[in-house]
Amino acid sequence: MNRMPSADVLDKVRDIPIYRASIERGHFPILEKPEIARGFPDNWMTPRLARALETGEAEFVLSTGTNHARMQIIRPPYFLLRSYYRLWREHPELGASWHAGARRVSLTTVLATEHVARVNARKPGATPGERWLDDRTLYLNRRLDPADWEREDVERMLGEMREVAGAHPDGAYLLDCSGYHLAHLIRKVSAWDLWDGFPRPAGIVHAYEYTPLNVRAYLRSHFDCPVIDLFGSTELGYLFYSDAEGRYRPYLTDMSVELIPVAPGSGIHSLIVTSVRNPYMPLVRYRSGDCVRTHDGSTDPERIVSFCGREKELLPTTEGPVAQADLDSRITGVSGRVFLHHLRLTGDDTCLLAYTTFDDVPLTPDETARLAADVTALTGRSCQVEHRARLPIGRSGKYAWLTATDQP
Repeated sequence: MNRMPSADVLDKVRDIPIYRASIERGHFPILEKPEIARGFPDNWMTPRLARALETGEAEFVLSTGTNHARMQIIRPPYFLLRSYYRLWREHPELGASWHAGARRVSLTTVLATEHVARVNARKPGATPGERWLDDRTLYLNRRLDPADWEREDVERMLGEMREVAGAHPDGAYLLDCSGYHLAHLIRKVSAWDLWDGFPRPAGIVHAYEYTPLNVRAYLRSHFDCPVIDLFGSTELGYLFYSDAEGRYRPYLTDMSVELIPVAPGSGIHSLIVTSVRNPYMPLVRYRSGDCVRTHDGSTDPERIVSFCGREKELLPTTEGPVAQADLDSRITGVSGRVFLHHLRLTGDDTCLLAYTTFDDVPLTPDETARLAADVTALTGRSCQVEHRARLPIGRSGKYAWLTATDQP
C-alpha cells in the first residue's frame, strides 16, 4: 500500500533526501528502520538540520532497546521529555496535580537512573551521582534487578518519596514507573510492613514497556488514585494515553496513524505513524515496530484497545501470529496471582512457561493444568508450566516475555 501524506506534511519533508524519490514517484512506501539507517545521517541532512546540529538545537541519540536493535536518530534536546511533560500537563486525570506543582519520582530501570546521572555529571558544578533530572523529577532505582532490593534500598526510596511529597503544600506527588518495578516495591513494602512510610501518590503512570493485566490490577488494588498507561517511543514521543479505567485515547498532535494487519484474520495490526512532531527527523509512514488490537478487529485507530507487543517478538503459529498480550490474557484468565511470566520455546513443538506469583505460592494443580492447556491451544506447542521463586531480568532492566531455545 502506498499513500501520499497531506500537503502540510509534504511541505515539511520535501527537502529531506530520504523522501525525494517518494515525492517524485508520487507515493510513499512504508518507512522501515533499516531504510532510516541506510546512509545515516546524510539521508536526513538539510541545511536547516546542519545548522541545528552546529548550534545544539538538534542532537544524535539512540532509541531505547529492550529486546530489539537500537537505532540512531536526530531530535531536539529533551524531545521525549517535553512530549512526556506536555501529556502529563494535559491529561484529564493528572493535569490538575501537575499544574498544582506536584513533583514526580521515577521508579524504572537502573539504566535510566544512570543516564540521568551521566547527563548531570556534564553540567558545571555537578554533584556526583545526582539523580534529579530537572526541578520536577527524581529517579529512585539504583539496582538492575528490583528483586534484589534490600530493606535499606526500599527505606531510602520511601524516604526520598516522602521528601518529594513534603515539598508540596498538600503532600502531593506523581509516581512515574515501570509497572514491574512498582509491583516489586509493593511486595517489599508489604513483606517488611513499611506502608506507614509510603506516601500515597496523586497519580501513577506506567509508560516504559508492556504492563501485564495482572500487574495493572495489582497496582490499582494498592493505590486509590488514577493508574494510567502511556504509549510512545524515543523517536516519536507519546501517541496514546489511557484513562483510569484502561480505555485508550489518541494523543496525536502533529501526527497521524494507520493500522495494517500483520497477517490476514489475526486481528493484530502494525502501527504505522506519520509524525512531524520532531522537526529535524519527520517520519512519514514509519513502521514503529509496535502491534495493536482494536475492539472489533478493524483498522480504525480510534478503536485500539491494546498495545499488544513488538512485531519482531510475535510468535508464529499454524493459526497465525501470537502477541505478548495474547499470552498475558490467557494467564490472567486462569489466575490473577501470576506476577512475572516467561515463555521459552524448548523444541519444534514444545515450550516451557515459567512464572512467579505475587504471594510466592504456586498455582494449584487444577490451575496449572488449565494454564498448560490454554498455552498449548494458543501456541500449538505442548506446554510445561513451572513455578519459580524469581525470574531473571534482562541487561536492559526489562523482562523478556519470549525466548527461543538458542537465546540466552
